[in-house]
Amino acid sequence: MTRTGPLREGDAIILSDRKQREYLKLLEAGKPISARGGKIAAEDILGKEEGFFVRSSLGDLFLVFRPTLTQLVPNLPRQAQVIYPKDIGQILVWADIFPGARVVEAGVGAGALTIALLRALGSMGHLISYELRDDFAHMARENVARFLGPAGHWTLKLGDVAQSLEESDLDRIILDLPEPWQVTERAWNALRPGGIVLSYVPTIVQVKTSVESLRDHGGFACIETMETLQRFWHVKGLSVRPEHRMVAHTGFITVARRLAERARG
Repeated sequence: MTRTGPLREGDAIILSDRKQREYLKLLEAGKPISARGGKIAAEDILGKEEGFFVRSSLGDLFLVFRPTLTQLVPNLPRQAQVIYPKDIGQILVWADIFPGARVVEAGVGAGALTIALLRALGSMGHLISYELRDDFAHMARENVARFLGPAGHWTLKLGDVAQSLEESDLDRIILDLPEPWQVTERAWNALRPGGIVLSYVPTIVQVKTSVESLRDHGGFACIETMETLQRFWHVKGLSVRPEHRMVAHTGFITVARRLAERARG
């Protein structure tokens, strides 16, 4: 899958209409693209530089670009809610994901965070993903293949990370699970000293239990919890105001660092 140059077969594209509604599509030669009831010939797009307008068979005008990560994530095929781009950005920064790192992710879902992690780790890193549900694992595998491309630095495992985590000397552990405290002890054993464990949960009750688990364990420090609220602005002529709707609370992020030795007493 290419990221620069003329649009080619197999590339993902975003079609944006006059109301800025977005439609994620894949380019396949000879296969028309459906958009809002109309059709667009793939040949009207293939070979062109992104950033142009194309008209459907119904006369609707669409702007064509390759998707950014913030456009790709909410438009991914999925069976459950994906992690919002605003939270993915925080996760990448607060977990300090770096090229070449060894990372375990648990709770794959549609693969939105997986794609972001694989991009951030680069080909020298390694991501091991644990997923309980076979249908979620299958969808994540398809989404990574379609919208990221070959990922030789990714291992997808079907199983419960709280019972099956077997890796060691990890740099980071990312938990998108309802009960991340069940992984506290295994995370301690799997992380290298200084490594980071990050959990993402929707409710403050889950946060409380998770933080208490990390503190009571004695092997973690620098424990912090946060949420991110995102508000867009409408800017048109003299009308400059916040948008009427915003992406407010979606989840809480808790991060902690592994100590070299477990505190006693």
